Amino acid sequence: MNTIEHALSTLSSWVWGPPLLILLVGTGCYFTYQLRLMQVRKLPLAISLMLRPNQAQGDISSFSALCTALAATIGTGNIVGVATAIKLGGPGALFWMWMAGFAGMATKYAECMLAVKYRRQDERGQQVGGPMYYILHGTGKAWLAKLFAFFTLGVAFFGIGTFPQVNAIVDGARIAFSIPDWFSMAALAILVALVTLGGVKRIAKVATALVPSMAVFYVIACVMLLGLNWAAVPAAAALVVEAAFTPQAAGGGFAGATVMMAIQFGIARGVFSNESGLGSAPMAAAAARTNSPVEQGLVSMTGTFFDTIVICTLTGLALIVTGAWQGELAGAAMTSSAFTSGLSATVGQQVITLALLFFAFTTILGWNYYGERAVLFLWGERARLPYRWCFVALVAVGGLLQLDMIWLLADVVNGLMAVPNLIALLLLRKEVVADTLAYFAARQPVTGVQQPG
Repeated sequence: MNTIEHALSTLSSWVWGPPLLILLVGTGCYFTYQLRLMQVRKLPLAISLMLRPNQAQGDISSFSALCTALAATIGTGNIVGVATAIKLGGPGALFWMWMAGFAGMATKYAECMLAVKYRRQDERGQQVGGPMYYILHGTGKAWLAKLFAFFTLGVAFFGIGTFPQVNAIVDGARIAFSIPDWFSMAALAILVALVTLGGVKRIAKVATALVPSMAVFYVIACVMLLGLNWAAVPAAAALVVEAAFTPQAAGGGFAGATVMMAIQFGIARGVFSNESGLGSAPMAAAAARTNSPVEQGLVSMTGTFFDTIVICTLTGLALIVTGAWQGELAGAAMTSSAFTSGLSATVGQQVITLALLFFAFTTILGWNYYGERAVLFLWGERARLPYRWCFVALVAVGGLLQLDMIWLLADVVNGLMAVPNLIALLLLRKEVVADTLAYFAARQPVTGVQQPG
């Protein structure tokens, strides 16, 4: 087991080395510049579009598409991922999560805009799309589209989609409620089967019901914790910025404290959390009822804002102000320790357990859908049912792996999935910029022309 873990650690360090970090951040920075800080200027418009009803062509509403994407992104990355990043890279890792999130908003816009533009109708009459389709029809590189689909299936089976989420649920249920692991895994597998066998509309319905309420619940708990420890918040924020550029971060007591580790784990966990650049959210965006690729891109962009800029920030500050990041604990136990000391022993543990249960469950649902999209692209309709049952089987045994190995495996497959998508975004970059500028030019009121009436 140690040999496998060492091999995964080596592979993760190679995958998440400077080339991928530069590609991820560089792509986001390129679109940020070319689209003139769209994630800042157009955020109010994006939020208003998110709430606007739309009866255009598609399978689910824009808000449901966003909730489906958020179901896959707001998960253990916001609780366990932030804790892991700060444990391994120090408080400065949170700063680099911010940078990944800010640049990732522009990337998320670009990939979801392309997903709607290049979506197709499948044999069931449903709208399908995502990187596989804009790679195939936009760049003509079928091999790259298949490579992306293959890596997506790997993430769904062995990365974000199953093992990290199931492990978090099983651990939380055992610690908080003394529920046996086997019972948690069996019950979770049954629930996942009942929802996912209903397809995207049932997944979207569950996500729309759960995601907003669970996000608000967790945000309120974090704000309460920070409010009770308000005097320590300014110093915590200053430490985040200082540690991001300081070779040896203040305080010590964590596994590694170099700037490179802060950057690596901050960006890696940031991408794990918000999935900007991975190409996952575009598969949900393609099902939205909309006639405007640009508008759906804007709506989807808000997902990264809520996920990283809001929720990950609150978690990170909670870990720092309570001092939990300097202890011996890791993962969900570390975050639970922060809430236990910051609120109370009973309330703190219950908050984290409930948040993990709902976050992780909806993430499993979202990634079940993404994996299914990849399977259908590769092998067609005949593979749909075998994939669903295989996914449920992996959920049923997903709590058996060790935490460190799970996160290393997730990092590796996440990084591999991002590469073909980012290459496609750069190949289609001029198209994204031109279509976006044309859309906003058409929205501008014509000056000097007398309006009728």
